[in-house]
Amino acid sequence: MKSQHESSEITQALSGHYKEIIRLLGENPEREGLKKSPERVAKAMQFMLQGYEKDPVEVLKSAMFLEEDYKQMVIVKDIDFFSLCEHHMLPFFGKVHIAYIPRKYITGLSKIPRIVDIFARRLQIQERMTLQIKECIQQTLNPLGVMVVVEAQHMCMQMRGVEKQNSLTTTSDFTGSFQQARTREEFMNLIKK
Repeated sequence: MKSQHESSEITQALSGHYKEIIRLLGENPEREGLKKSPERVAKAMQFMLQGYEKDPVEVLKSAMFLEEDYKQMVIVKDIDFFSLCEHHMLPFFGKVHIAYIPRKYITGLSKIPRIVDIFARRLQIQERMTLQIKECIQQTLNPLGVMVVVEAQHMCMQMRGVEKQNSLTTTSDFTGSFQQARTREEFMNLIKK
């Protein structure tokens, strides 16, 4: 069974719209260099937005283990991500750093970057993505606390608008044990090393 991002009907429909966009922008969609562009863009958009097809909770649950003794921070840092901002549909990209302190359950380490990808591969804003990652881990694993820090560059700020090339946007969100400044500081120090 094909997933939505591989559906030829959706690809065809999107291609028609992209062909019309190219025409409306003053280009000839039948020109040699542009003939296949509508289909390429349609496939690229379906790939970049495939996060709607996956359930991040199920991904975490697929590798959830009972681990009653470990009550220290589990950190996965420098998780690369690419997303499309919902305001201009231009890329924003960067790194996500995540920590949680298990109460009873841990998850497979590869599952943390997978949930980042699921939320990033949607039309997004950085603030919401930060919150969604935190809430998913908190609700699924029920740890003593979760902290998420996202650092990103936004093409909508660099290619258009204010055109600030070296700007970096940082967002963070946390629960539980990370409400304590000392615990947050420990995490921030560890991700900077």
